[in-house]
Amino acid sequence: MPATYDPRIRFDPDRQIMEADFSDFHFDSPATVHTFYDRIEDRIRASGEELWFFLVNLNGTRIDASAWFAYAHRGKTLNHAHSMGSVRFDASPETAAQIQRDARTERFDPNLFTNRCDAVARLDALPSKRRARILHDPNYAEADFVRRITFDTVEGVMHVDFSHFTFHHSRDVNDFYDHIEDRIRDTGRTKWFFLIDYEGTQILPAAWVQYAFRGKKLNLAHSLGSVRYAPGSETEAEIRARASSQDFSPNIRNTKAEALERIAEMRAQMA
Repeated sequence: MPATYDPRIRFDPDRQIMEADFSDFHFDSPATVHTFYDRIEDRIRASGEELWFFLVNLNGTRIDASAWFAYAHRGKTLNHAHSMGSVRFDASPETAAQIQRDARTERFDPNLFTNRCDAVARLDALPSKRRARILHDPNYAEADFVRRITFDTVEGVMHVDFSHFTFHHSRDVNDFYDHIEDRIRDTGRTKWFFLIDYEGTQILPAAWVQYAFRGKKLNLAHSLGSVRYAPGSETEAEIRARASSQDFSPNIRNTKAEALERIAEMRAQMA
């Protein structure tokens, strides 16, 4: 899959520009949107720089009605996490009209240009935030995490309590997940079933990219299977969307009892 998208994701380190080439590309479904944006997130992470100017080529881009919500949502999330400024160029009349409508609704400047030179000139005029960027101050101390991680050594279940917790940005994500990894390491046991309480959890747009990355990394390293319960509708929608593009089962249940039943099923299947 990277071979499909990588030629369309280019970096200009001198100008600090990440170019997403959507020219003549057909976003035919939400799954296609999520797969493409997953790859953009991976490439930005691999670049070693968190912040970039975004240059988006929309010449001949087709976005089906069924894919528009996912396209708008993933673009917004990516911008919150990694953009110092975004411009778009060569949009078709239909796409330009849709972006203009979204811009009025979301109250952002769509920065549309008819050619690449003008779009790049606009980015060149924007100030870089890299050197001036202030590291996120921590919102939480380790004591805030300790009570939220418990282990059932008999059943092999790690219970992660994200209930009524807000991930504001990547620092919150990294602090919490660093703590989880340390706690797993302290048990001396590598693999656990993950039981995750999402009641009242908020994952703000600036945190979602890092949250998805750390969650995936933790699951690959330490999970025998993960079951989530009681997420709000927005969080559930995001989890299901990323599950569809990253080929994992979201395993979402309404209650803790139902989630534990699912873990029992998974354990039986493994046996």
